[in-house]
Amino acid sequence: MSDEKTSGKPEQVVRSGRRARFFQGPVMRSEDQVLPTTTDERLLDSRGPSDWVHTDPWRVLRIQSEFVEGFGTLAELGPAVSVFGSARIHRDHPSYAAAVEVGRRLVERGFTVITGGGPGIMEAANKGAAEAGGVSVGLGIELPFEQGLNDYVNLGINFRYFFARKTMFVKYAQGFIVMPGGFGTFDELFEALTLVQTRKVTSFPVVLFGSDYWQGLLDWARSSVLGYGCIAERDLALLRVTDDVEEAVAIMGDSGPTA
Repeated sequence: MSDEKTSGKPEQVVRSGRRARFFQGPVMRSEDQVLPTTTDERLLDSRGPSDWVHTDPWRVLRIQSEFVEGFGTLAELGPAVSVFGSARIHRDHPSYAAAVEVGRRLVERGFTVITGGGPGIMEAANKGAAEAGGVSVGLGIELPFEQGLNDYVNLGINFRYFFARKTMFVKYAQGFIVMPGGFGTFDELFEALTLVQTRKVTSFPVVLFGSDYWQGLLDWARSSVLGYGCIAERDLALLRVTDDVEEAVAIMGDSGPTA
């Protein structure tokens, strides 16, 4: 276990007496070298000095490099499923154990497993995939409170920009399994649903794992969102909810191979 202490800088974790290390895109920094803001924050902040007028065109090259790196690394990945979920789920939580089993069963069915590469649910799915002998992908992101990819990732990329990273989740996955999570998980879920609904991507299965967690969202979508006429009945059919690992994986298997 790690000793954690919080300051004005990103969360600092000391391992084996060594100084903590943080990844900002492909760049590794020790704790005294961490920049006070993230790359996304600097890109989107137009309230500061007018220097951004001159620096933004150069940022395009860095953004381009992230797409090139992602496409080049993942182009021959083969059939894959993205598993999303909270970084805050502890290893003794039932959802962690379920995510380990999801990762393992996906590999046994012939899929690569893609996660955000962080702790919690992401670590669990990567663990299941790696221990089953499969390709365990982590797409990390520069954040002020995470330190790079978990130990079970065997193919990883660190991104600076959320939008480049999210493109990789969608482009290289044939389906999504969404475990309990917070705002980041919601963002990934609703982006996928929007792309399917608007036919920007070929329709692929989206499974919500954990009926206790997700049923309230589905009830609200039916009673309020559908009730207001903001979506159609067929849009609700884009979501499947289950508590069973085998069912979740079988739904993914309808669009992919079996091992």
